[in-house]
Amino acid sequence: MLSDPTRPLYEVKAGLFKGLAHPIRIRILEVLSASPEVSVSGLLDDTGLEASHVSQHLAVLRRNRLVVSERRGSLVYYRLAYPEVADLLRVARTLLGEILQTTQQQLVEHDGLPEIPVRL
Repeated sequence: MLSDPTRPLYEVKAGLFKGLAHPIRIRILEVLSASPEVSVSGLLDDTGLEASHVSQHLAVLRRNRLVVSERRGSLVYYRLAYPEVADLLRVARTLLGEILQTTQQQLVEHDGLPEIPVRL
């Protein structure tokens, strides 16, 4: 649990990364990063998943305190709990770009193949 003060920080971090470790959860966070808030129906439209699946992923993100929700009438809206979540996604994207670029350069040097543009 995130609030357990007896757990070492590296274990808490690992738990957070486990909460992030699904492509749909990353997609939900990316959608929420691009907008101040998004309704559940908007997330359903974006992901193309059934409501129960999106609900399960949102529950994991809530447990990890990455998102917060607000009910307004019959609609539920989600937003990032902290702006640093969007920063984390940007850093991951930049890091992934660097890794892919380095890997591609190594392949070109090793095989003499032409470089293919990397697009993230």
